[in-house]
Amino acid sequence: MGDLRAYVGLGANLGDREGTLAAAIAALDELPGVSVAGVSRLYATRPIGPSEQRDYRNAVAALDVRPRATVVETATGLLHDLKDLETRFGRRPRERWSPRELDLDLLVLGRHRLALTDPDLTIPHPRIEDRLFVLAPLRDLGPRLRPPGWPETVARAYRRRLAIEGADAARPVGAWDHGVRRWEPLASPRS
Repeated sequence: MGDLRAYVGLGANLGDREGTLAAAIAALDELPGVSVAGVSRLYATRPIGPSEQRDYRNAVAALDVRPRATVVETATGLLHDLKDLETRFGRRPRERWSPRELDLDLLVLGRHRLALTDPDLTIPHPRIEDRLFVLAPLRDLGPRLRPPGWPETVARAYRRRLAIEGADAARPVGAWDHGVRRWEPLASPRS
């Protein structure tokens, strides 16, 4: 069996947001059995929840993941690795919708659907369709992707959400330079 394509959402709104996400992508690429296959543009997004927070920086990374014995072992192993990375990057437990040093979400894992309670893991991630801050970067990597159980492609879901949230909800601000592992700013449309 070949590698599974996974998509992981990344977000941060505390500290050096761009630097944290760049370092997290490098750390993902160093996980055993994982290689980064692609990285979306970097997006500035409005926070969900208390409005006094800074804007987030969000991106999505496409990973090629070497399967373990079962899909459940592959998914839970990857989730464990993601949670370990969050902790290494200083994430602390807080109330829901609070600011984050680093947030890593397993969005999609191949063509698999899972709903586990221990650990709490649902694949595809249950709220992707309603979050422009995930759909915008996911569309960069897989516009024709139709996650298992979805009635539409990522591009179509993105357009639907964009009509609801508006273009300011997720603004591209950087492009990933894989060679130097950092974000390069996008030219401002006003310049």
